[in-house]
Amino acid sequence: MASKTAAKKIVVCGGNGFLGSRICKYAVARGWDVTSISRSGEPKWSAVTSSESPPEWSHKVSWERADIFKPATYAPLLTGADYVVHSMGILLEADYKRVVSGQESPIAGLRKAFSQPASSSSSADSSIENPLERNDNSSTPSSSSSSNNSSTSTDSNDKSPQITYESMNRDSALLLARTAADKSASAFLYVSAAGGAPVLPTRYITTKRSAESRIASEFPRMRGIFIRPPFLYDSSRKFTIPMAAMTGVGAMFNSVTGGIMSGFLGAAGTKPLKVDVVAKAAVEALEDESTRGPVEVPELEDLAEKAWRKGML
Repeated sequence: MASKTAAKKIVVCGGNGFLGSRICKYAVARGWDVTSISRSGEPKWSAVTSSESPPEWSHKVSWERADIFKPATYAPLLTGADYVVHSMGILLEADYKRVVSGQESPIAGLRKAFSQPASSSSSADSSIENPLERNDNSSTPSSSSSSNNSSTSTDSNDKSPQITYESMNRDSALLLARTAADKSASAFLYVSAAGGAPVLPTRYITTKRSAESRIASEFPRMRGIFIRPPFLYDSSRKFTIPMAAMTGVGAMFNSVTGGIMSGFLGAAGTKPLKVDVVAKAAVEALEDESTRGPVEVPELEDLAEKAWRKGML
């Protein structure tokens, strides 16, 4: 239900993705002014919903194109924003979209993730370049980089972006948070993750946690919200259903055993959630000024329930 107060402005970076598009959807439902930022603009709807046609609510979203690693390309879009959301990242240091579309196997992605040279296996707090010290005045996005598949490190011809956990999960979030703080946004929501699953490299979760810590410490005037969703599923992505079922079994086992396998199972021992539940929770967390810091699965469910009750009034 739309708010009776002045409309809030929200900017969702990665708003054309699986979760990001639904955050846009529920923000529109509240009557907010919604802008999505990504390299490609409007989503390919068949990739994020069960239909190839754009849903009715999508016509109320401003689908903008920009490069997350070049703040000059999106800073003007953040002017006057109340809330800014970072809903981007990678599960594997491979082309995730190629894995989802079946052009590359998940096994190939895992091989790439676990075969990184020692120089790229640095701790989450180390980096060749501090993204907040960059002075990028570019006004147009690079044709070879993407808000979903970009990096601060490229080859000499700027043709082959290096996709890493550090660049996508951490550095892109820090650049966006700095821009949001400069534009006086009141809240910044970072889509983090529940504890790492055993099939993913440790750096996946450590870079997420590093981003949380640095955003909280470096931008204290901005309310930082770090939602930690588990595995997300939806019938529009059929492959997520059996995966959610397997994750659910792990969560059930972890529950009945008193959580004795939590350290090993990680996110695989956490109950999966439907993507819409997390999207509702994210929007509610932004509006609820008492919500800040890490938001775990039980809190996500509570926030989604609160949002549902508001919608029923």
